[in-house]
Amino acid sequence: MAKRKPASRPAVKTAVRKKWTGLGSAAKPSARKTIKSKGRVSTAGKTTTKTATKSKSKARPKQRIAISHHREEAFKADGLRAYAKYRDLGIADATHGLARAHVIRLQGPCNPDEVSKLHYHDVEFQMVYVLKGWVKTYMEGEGETLMQQGSAWTQPPRIRHMILDYSDDVELLEVILPAEFKTVELTA
Repeated sequence: MAKRKPASRPAVKTAVRKKWTGLGSAAKPSARKTIKSKGRVSTAGKTTTKTATKSKSKARPKQRIAISHHREEAFKADGLRAYAKYRDLGIADATHGLARAHVIRLQGPCNPDEVSKLHYHDVEFQMVYVLKGWVKTYMEGEGETLMQQGSAWTQPPRIRHMILDYSDDVELLEVILPAEFKTVELTA
């Protein structure tokens, strides 16, 4: 067999692209629509990652890297709930307030008189992941749900919810957008 000369990068990319776009294209048409880039033009007239709409909206400051290593002394009782300790992961500072992420340790044993208060958060996004233990929640439209280690859930903006019970060792990872938000406690 004759040795083949290695193809240049552009030739390899073209070959891969042709192979990929050719998969099954003769058998049936693709259900996907081609979406054209909206005004992504550089000064040289070639496409770039800058959008033309950026000038219309306020540009966000450049995000920084946030690294947070586990330290017991990082857990502080300075958050939303008096019965919890929070370990801030530095996301709010790194994103200039775009998002917040923290590990929450709910302090046991659970006292329903203190914990079980119906409320909502005025947020754009909220996600919780159970790192350790378990927590029983109530969410409007969903009812009571037991979340255990490895469980995750999202809470739509302004959904009414509350914690009903939790294990003494529960730890939660919570991600919220934006970093600063309002919590409204409701009367049952």
